[in-house]
Amino acid sequence: MQQSKPYLPKHKIRIVTAASLFDGHDAAINIMRRIIQSTGVEVIHLGHDRSVDEVVNTAIQEDVNAIAMTSYQGGHMEYFKYMYDLLQERGAGHIKIFGGGGGVILPEEIKELMAYGITRIYAPDDGRTMGLQGMINDLVQQCDVPIGDNLKAEVVDLNVHTPKTIARWISAAENFPEIMTDALQELRVKIKDCDTPVLGITGTGGAGKSSLVDELVRRFLMDFPEKNLAIISVDPSKRKTGGALLGDRIRMNAINTPRVYMRSLATRQSNLALSKYVSAAVDITKGAGFDLIILETSGIGQSDTEIIDHSDVSLYVMTPEFGAATQLEKIDMLDFADLVAINKFDKRGALDALRDVKKQYVRNHQLWEIADSDLPVFGTIASQFNDPGMNRLYGAVITAIVEKTKAKLQSHFESTDESSEKIFVIPPARTRYLSEIAENIRAYDALVDQQCGYAQTLYGIYKAIEGILETPVSLNTQGLSWTDSNVSEDQKKLVAGLERSFTTLKMNLDPHHWQRIMEWGDLKQRYRAQDYVFEVRGKQISIPTHSKSLSQTAIPKIALPKYQAWGDLLRWMLQENIPGQFPYTAGLYPFKRTAEDPTRMFAGEGGPERTNHRFHYLSRDMEAKRLSTAFDSVTLYGNDPDHRPDIYGKIGNAGVSICCLDDAKKLYSGFDLTDPKTSVSMTINGPAPIILAYFMNAAIDQNCEKYIREHGLEEEVQKTIEGLYKGKGQLRPTYKGDLPLGNDGLGLMLLGVTGDQVLPAAVYQKIKVSTLTQVRGTVQADILKEDQAQNTCIFSTEFALRLMGDVQAYFIDHGIRNFYSVSISGYHIAEAGANPITQLAFTLSNGFTYVEYYLSRGMDINDFGPNLSFFFSNGIDPEYAVIGRVARKIWAKAMKQKYGANERAQMLKYHVQTSGRSLHAQEIDFNDIRTTLQALYAIYDNCNSLHTNAYDEAITTPTEDSVRRAMAIQLIINKEFGLTKNENPIQGAFIIEELTDLVEHAVLLEFDRLSERGGVLGAMETMYQRSKIQEESMHYEMLKHTGEYPIVGVNTFLSRKGSPTLLPSKVIRATEQEKQFQITILKELHELHAESLDASLVQLKKAAIDHSNMFEALMEVSKFCSLGQITHALFSVGGQYRRNM
Repeated sequence: MQQSKPYLPKHKIRIVTAASLFDGHDAAINIMRRIIQSTGVEVIHLGHDRSVDEVVNTAIQEDVNAIAMTSYQGGHMEYFKYMYDLLQERGAGHIKIFGGGGGVILPEEIKELMAYGITRIYAPDDGRTMGLQGMINDLVQQCDVPIGDNLKAEVVDLNVHTPKTIARWISAAENFPEIMTDALQELRVKIKDCDTPVLGITGTGGAGKSSLVDELVRRFLMDFPEKNLAIISVDPSKRKTGGALLGDRIRMNAINTPRVYMRSLATRQSNLALSKYVSAAVDITKGAGFDLIILETSGIGQSDTEIIDHSDVSLYVMTPEFGAATQLEKIDMLDFADLVAINKFDKRGALDALRDVKKQYVRNHQLWEIADSDLPVFGTIASQFNDPGMNRLYGAVITAIVEKTKAKLQSHFESTDESSEKIFVIPPARTRYLSEIAENIRAYDALVDQQCGYAQTLYGIYKAIEGILETPVSLNTQGLSWTDSNVSEDQKKLVAGLERSFTTLKMNLDPHHWQRIMEWGDLKQRYRAQDYVFEVRGKQISIPTHSKSLSQTAIPKIALPKYQAWGDLLRWMLQENIPGQFPYTAGLYPFKRTAEDPTRMFAGEGGPERTNHRFHYLSRDMEAKRLSTAFDSVTLYGNDPDHRPDIYGKIGNAGVSICCLDDAKKLYSGFDLTDPKTSVSMTINGPAPIILAYFMNAAIDQNCEKYIREHGLEEEVQKTIEGLYKGKGQLRPTYKGDLPLGNDGLGLMLLGVTGDQVLPAAVYQKIKVSTLTQVRGTVQADILKEDQAQNTCIFSTEFALRLMGDVQAYFIDHGIRNFYSVSISGYHIAEAGANPITQLAFTLSNGFTYVEYYLSRGMDINDFGPNLSFFFSNGIDPEYAVIGRVARKIWAKAMKQKYGANERAQMLKYHVQTSGRSLHAQEIDFNDIRTTLQALYAIYDNCNSLHTNAYDEAITTPTEDSVRRAMAIQLIINKEFGLTKNENPIQGAFIIEELTDLVEHAVLLEFDRLSERGGVLGAMETMYQRSKIQEESMHYEMLKHTGEYPIVGVNTFLSRKGSPTLLPSKVIRATEQEKQFQITILKELHELHAESLDASLVQLKKAAIDHSNMFEALMEVSKFCSLGQITHALFSVGGQYRRNM
């Protein structure tokens, strides 16, 4: 397809772009907004997870032509209709709405939305026929109308409560200045005596001005609860296209309140930091009666001084990375700025920068008598929640404004004399950890090469001696032994010389390696024997070594190499080895568990009852219950269900709705959560610690229920519960509907209460201690990959990591050994577009980052190592054949050689989900073929668990039948496919060994690249991972688009109809009854615990402020607080996640 030429707009067009609420899929909207910009449009980009109210407020304040949204997470009908209604309600019906959502928005839904008033929803087939630029041309052309040409300007209409009027005045002044001359003149007469202060903020590009402004605004709103402020933010226009990225809003969390008006302006001229219409915008906001106006310039070069002509107080923002101190003499703003902020104060050389800037400020302002501490130069880290330096800067800003303008701003904000100090996740001395790991692994490999060379030569001498003696030679700890009868003197002399060479050379061979060579024959015998006997945690286990085929052939479960030479043998033992032995390349355990397939039962839809039904259906007749849970996007972002349409539409869609402890009890009811054959996997990240606390308490209450039944306390407990609810005027929560087949009701007795309310404290405590040591499963909780790839972060990164650390510390303190505190995930990195090597390298590097962080908190590696798990996507690229074995090998080598960890901590748990990226919306039946091949990869590579995707997930929430089909794929492979009777089928294949070496080498090189950028967290600051993932995604999409990368049924081997996007035969959505029931349950919970709520949340916040273990507090507060209540309480002490471009 030939790409269209960009449309040339006739007017200045402004468009808001964003991804919908609770939707982290920002790659598509990022690509779209770039193309929209390059088509000459001024784009106000909000990023992912934006509510309708936020988007509509932005659209009105920015006076845009249109809104362009992506919605991939369900709830799109309610979302788009609510947006349309809100625009109409607020008098902004002229703003057009465009959207897209891949195959998620069905054709009949597109028709319904466009009939409702949405301008255009683009479908995947539009992209195939029009191309990306063609779609954008269509969008821009429909928006190409003038804004502000027919304004009837009345000064009396301007006030802080009329953002639409303020916005239109600014648009008219910007687009049609000739018609605004009289109105602006009248306005300037009115504001002649206006004393509204203007704070001008300028600085270099990338200094963090937007984050710093947001932090100033947050503090101002807390400090002055009755006052309003306006922000005018300027960004540069592109000279070539005329487009502009107005990107300051994406970094701001504090501005979505009626007390803040924000307007983004493009310079519409080159090489200037301000728009020529800034003066008019400032006057208009003064005329509206705001109490403070913040004017932020675009960051270009070292920035000019134009800002001082428009402001009463000026703040210059820079970073420590300005070069040599002499560069400061060239910065004009240091002559004029009232205050200077050195932001990103955690960067290297920050203290030197502070000293040098202060010296220059003294010189420029002739302040020789002022004490160093009184100079208005501050080190700040705006990206860090509640930064002391930002507190000091805010206080100084307000003081300067009052002193210079006599503004009535009496601040009550308290700050300390502390300086900004980075809260380091990884101590600065440890930022080279990835390079150290790579160096250790390379040193190990070099040692292996050396030792194998010695062993090979020794084998040659050994065989030479045997050849001379013409008799077998045996091995012992000293070397070789044989009987010398019938040996001539000449033979003895020759052998003696060889033996001396052997003994000399053997001194270079590690004694452990000689021991392994000696014991190789015995090891082979153990695998030839009928049963293999070994110990696990002090328990002796006996497993048959062979299985019988239908032809009565004895198929060995473990096939050993037939190498004779010691060098080859030693290399195999040191780099491959049998399953269950270091470096665990072939697998973690000597044999697979006979009663436990790696099959996972995946479910998540509607309310907890519906998902509970699905779990019981999928696990029926399965000895092991491995429940893998998907949550709806409301839950994923830590929110409660609500009637508000943009939330309501997402309740129970594309996952299960869970908002309180009772939901968790119902979700897993009928499954014994402390049975060794039950494990639960929870795919959730941002609010993972809260959901985990719900799960743990559900398991504890299950065991309380068992205790009650065993001791015949049912009646007594029932009376206690009735007493607790007496006088409350409420009914107890119930399981909605009939129990599914297989659900015996376990976990439902204590709905509405907890075990500690009905049992003596000592009994409850004993049950709790015992339960925590028995639960099995994993919670994903991997916040690093979220920030790199998926975007369901809700807390600031440092706070989220601290929560993760608190969870792990709690696990260690309470002996939780069988539950993973984090599932370090490559799946979402791959789904965002990374190739297999990048997925593996980023995932392992994230894992080592957690290791370093937990070590820095004083935890023992052997205590937390077993609580770490890994989760990968399995595509059909050749590297996926070895991704698990390379992961196990690198992890084991690093944990043993670098960190000195024990065997259990060296074992990398390799959990797999087949690739969602290779599920295509065309010819969906072919998806099962791809999934089968991917499952084969994973099973051959000895995965610890496997989730096979349903073929129809490309277009809908999977049905019961499609999920059953997906499970059947791996069941057939495991139970029917003959070669899986052997448990190390890919060992020994030349291509597998070659791929293993190639992938391991590539991963270590990526470790070096990350290390050069300051480790994982340093690389994240420059968005290295995110950029690399998006580049690889675009590379794949381009090859797919051109047909260079053939995909059967998508771009080759098309059907007669051209393989159009298929429609699901059955669309699964949460029902109205389920949504209403969830909201009702939540309302009753809030009413029941209204009196005790504040006190419990105060305790949680206190734990955060005092640096106590927050998960300990969560275990208590989660008993009666909802997910949203807890999330918002933690926001106030830990800060919200700050989006980036």
